Amino acid sequence: MPASVAHHSSEQTPSRFVIGIDLGTTNSAVCFVDTQVEKWQVQTFSVPQLIAPGEIEARETLPSFSYIAAAHEFPVGSLNMPWDVNDRNDAVGVFAREQGKLVPGRVVESAKSWLCHSGVDRTSALLPWRASEDVPRRSPVEVSASFLAQMREAWNSANPEFPMEQQDVVVTLPASFDEVARELTVDAAKRAGIPRIMLVEEPQAAFYSWLHEHADRWQETVSPGQNILVCDIGGGTTDFTLIRVREHATQQVQFHRVAVGEHLILGGDNLDLALAHFLEPRLAQGKQLEPRQWGSLVRICRHAKEVLFSENAPESYVVTIPGSGTRLIGGALSVELTRDEAIGVLLEGFFPKVKLTDRPEKQRSGFQEFGLPYATDPAVTKYLASFLSTHLKSGLDLDEKGSDRPDIILFNGGAFLSPLIQERVLDVVCEWYSERGTGWAPIVLENPRHDLAVARGAAYYGMVRRNQGIRIAAGLPRTYYIGVGAESGELQALCLLPAGTEPGVTVQLPDHTFTLTVAAPVEFPLFHSSLRLTDPPGTLVPVEREQLTALPPIRTVLRFGKEKQATTLNVNLYASLTEIGTMQVWCREVDGPRIWQLQFDVRAATQTDQSGHSGAGESAGVLDEASVDQVRTLLKETFSPPFSQKPGGLAKRIAQMLDLSRDAWPPALLRQIWEILLEVESGRKKSGEHEGRWLNLLGFSLRPGYGVALDDWRVAETWKQLRGKLAYPGAANLNEWWILWRRVAGGLTGGQQQALANPLMTSFKEEMRRTRNTGKERKGSAGLEPLEPWRLLGSLERLPAGWKHELGEIAFWLLAQPERSALSPALIWTIGRLGARELMYGTLGDVVDVNVAAEWARKLLNERHPNENHFLAMMQLSRKTGDRYRDLSEADRVKIVKWMESHSAPERLIELVREVGEMAGETSAMIFGDSLPVGLQLRR
Repeated sequence: MPASVAHHSSEQTPSRFVIGIDLGTTNSAVCFVDTQVEKWQVQTFSVPQLIAPGEIEARETLPSFSYIAAAHEFPVGSLNMPWDVNDRNDAVGVFAREQGKLVPGRVVESAKSWLCHSGVDRTSALLPWRASEDVPRRSPVEVSASFLAQMREAWNSANPEFPMEQQDVVVTLPASFDEVARELTVDAAKRAGIPRIMLVEEPQAAFYSWLHEHADRWQETVSPGQNILVCDIGGGTTDFTLIRVREHATQQVQFHRVAVGEHLILGGDNLDLALAHFLEPRLAQGKQLEPRQWGSLVRICRHAKEVLFSENAPESYVVTIPGSGTRLIGGALSVELTRDEAIGVLLEGFFPKVKLTDRPEKQRSGFQEFGLPYATDPAVTKYLASFLSTHLKSGLDLDEKGSDRPDIILFNGGAFLSPLIQERVLDVVCEWYSERGTGWAPIVLENPRHDLAVARGAAYYGMVRRNQGIRIAAGLPRTYYIGVGAESGELQALCLLPAGTEPGVTVQLPDHTFTLTVAAPVEFPLFHSSLRLTDPPGTLVPVEREQLTALPPIRTVLRFGKEKQATTLNVNLYASLTEIGTMQVWCREVDGPRIWQLQFDVRAATQTDQSGHSGAGESAGVLDEASVDQVRTLLKETFSPPFSQKPGGLAKRIAQMLDLSRDAWPPALLRQIWEILLEVESGRKKSGEHEGRWLNLLGFSLRPGYGVALDDWRVAETWKQLRGKLAYPGAANLNEWWILWRRVAGGLTGGQQQALANPLMTSFKEEMRRTRNTGKERKGSAGLEPLEPWRLLGSLERLPAGWKHELGEIAFWLLAQPERSALSPALIWTIGRLGARELMYGTLGDVVDVNVAAEWARKLLNERHPNENHFLAMMQLSRKTGDRYRDLSEADRVKIVKWMESHSAPERLIELVREVGEMAGETSAMIFGDSLPVGLQLRR
């Protein structure tokens, strides 16, 4: 039976108002329709916002900036809005934006860009980015929720009889947002008190706005066979969308959204950064500005760009920033930026004239300051060339005739407020296709309000859903696939939801049956493609990186009743695109009524160590089942009655049995050993020696805690089995305990790492307090110092930066005590890990403040007889990353390089302090503190 498709829908009681919200990177807006007005029009809702302490004014757009105030900065209550019950300690909107120019470290911006950043945990408190330790932080989801809450509360204050949460609300997002970013947007709305929303893509919303504004004459502009290109470049992202005009039986034409571009964090923010980089050498006399000055410069460059690229622009703009140190006023720095210079930097840098065959370069982005994964190539026109070349022809049905060039263009977003940028993009497109006809040029649709078009279009889309207005047929812009095994053992991709799938459609795959195990985790690799747009459901295709992009996996644990036995179950998969535009995947029991929903692995999409499982561990090879059975027999005879094998030298005996040194054991074998050890877990309680060997081998088999599918589940199971459950808590087994958690630290959550660190920190602080109060050192033999607790603490990269700072200070206090010299190697290694500029598995938000790292590096410079440990720690503290918020000053790094050279430090370590570079595998293993399984690499 072929794959089947079913439609479903959900009926909601119509509300009085339909509300459209543009949750923008730089500005947000709210528009609405009163459905009780017969000849309805989209109207703008002006949002009251703080202009200055105690001063409120309603404006059409809400700047997407959140300022976190210190308690003493403003009088109590002066930041309150009319609807606030409790006193506020923050501000959203105009005042936040203006304060950000003065105090950059307390303002949150570009929250939407962070919401789609897969390199950080988007649910953890990490904004403002690079703020000092005393500034409260919020997650990208919380910040987005604060903007939505401001709009909801403002609306409810003005319309108490029709609260926003009871109206139809449409929220816009970039067309290129992935499934996780869409889900997080829905979550942000729920946190803001808006439990039910609909989503619409911003380029579509901009076109809907045009349709509404030209409701009585849009038919005069479009005709069947035409392609409409929507170019939307806002403050943070660039979006391309292609809409095809087709004939329709019951109306003049129908619009079909046939393609969207790649996700590009490339927008107005990038232009601001480019101008700031251009001006910095002149302001700082060839040197680098302080981070505070740099933050001010970027925000001032945003205004300079808007002025110099506007109509009737002046010939120049004077850029002034505060001086360094305490010279904030008298030492102000100024430079004149001419209009020609700005055009040269921005127009030629971001919108160069290129050929239709040119493609973006794959290189590291030059912008590292704000932690966002900016597009690798700044040339917007190259991305546009790639998009049009790929999708113009693919948008045609097999029997369809029509244009293969963009006949109509709609420009939207803040970047296109500049006539210069519009003209440049138009000129480039004309050059690409002018050979098709002399004097050819696309029709440019009018868009007088770039700042309101998306919100207006969102409100109009809400009316379209009520069957009022012109609809754009817009299903999935990409084809989604699920990974399945083939007889050859190679992974293949099974088409799950084809491009073009409409909301409310369910796709079933009855021809493909999966055998799953009850009460054990299962993982489905997930892929999407913007190139393969015609594969029907159930099609099997090879996994080719050029055509398929890996997404966070789908995973579940099938459970029912009190079933705990490992039994198998046959299931079919089916998937649907919900009415609000998110994807759901389910599995149904073949011979029964039970159904399970498969969840997107949001953790895998928000934490660096789990983002996009690559299969590197599995690719390192597997052992034959006979060899694995030998290992299983040995482990069971060691840890199961009658305990016929002794635990001593267990790893050595396995290596001899396999004729393979333990460092060469592939990850697949290691994880099988972990599984067997969990099966015989009760046998570790036979004796202290049994428990010690069991702990040692368990940690070794699961290191580094990630890299193989389902490792996060394995670490969670290990935590559940072992947390606080040592049977023989003597010194030797405690040592093995600490080693185990150090080896798998990369798979532990932040909360688990804090649970491990907290009792150790409490003990160390109590000892330091007692010593300082009494003047007496702790008694005991220096040869029995516990090294492993410190090495564990250094491995916990997800500890809060404040904890790391405190631990580092304790470590230096211990280094200063001669009688604790046995601890020195572990302490120095730990200091390097705690203050590292480039983490091995943690996120950028976990990095210790640069001033702390610089202070620690200066302390290490006092060492007169450094060894390899000192050099390794110094390299980590002073390594050059290209990010001014992480890098030590040039002067500090020059001193450090001279110190390392004078003491004959390895050149490979010195070079990492001089220049941005990659570490060799040997250096990574030294930092990790153990050998790595073959085929696995730490992020570095």
